Amino acid sequence: MPRIEETALPGVGRRFDFDAEYGKRVGVITHRDGRREVFVASREDPDACDEAIILTPEEAEAVADMLGGSTVTRQVTTLTKEIKGLALDWVTLEEGSPFSGRPLGETMLRTNTGASIVAIVRQGTAIPAPGPAHPLALGDVLVVVDTPAGVLRAENFLNGKPAS
Repeated sequence: MPRIEETALPGVGRRFDFDAEYGKRVGVITHRDGRREVFVASREDPDACDEAIILTPEEAEAVADMLGGSTVTRQVTTLTKEIKGLALDWVTLEEGSPFSGRPLGETMLRTNTGASIVAIVRQGTAIPAPGPAHPLALGDVLVVVDTPAGVLRAENFLNGKPAS
């Protein structure tokens, strides 16, 4: 896997780039307003852009899905295979959930159960690393990480069921 370099761009956002195998520098600038700028440059002068496109947050998610999804989700999946006691499971937000229509942060899931939500899948679209303001919706599939018992606690909690 290529080494991704990260650079702060004051007033703009962050730049992530790497040297591709076939002689180019490939990168993404994440703007503070959510836009993503994908660029290709020469290795010799990464600031002299050969080509760039600007994507909305939704378009950036679509491209990420086409390229194989979130690195975070892949890394967590790899960890579950390597670390005994770690569980990763998919929990559907069911009818009757007290959190449907509310922001993720209002669940206080980690405080209440110890579990973490690392992604949301909504209508076939992945939302990796959702922030606390991200609204939850009925039918969302939440990717939850914890111990096996913690995932079960999280599922019951998120769906308004008694702890088992």
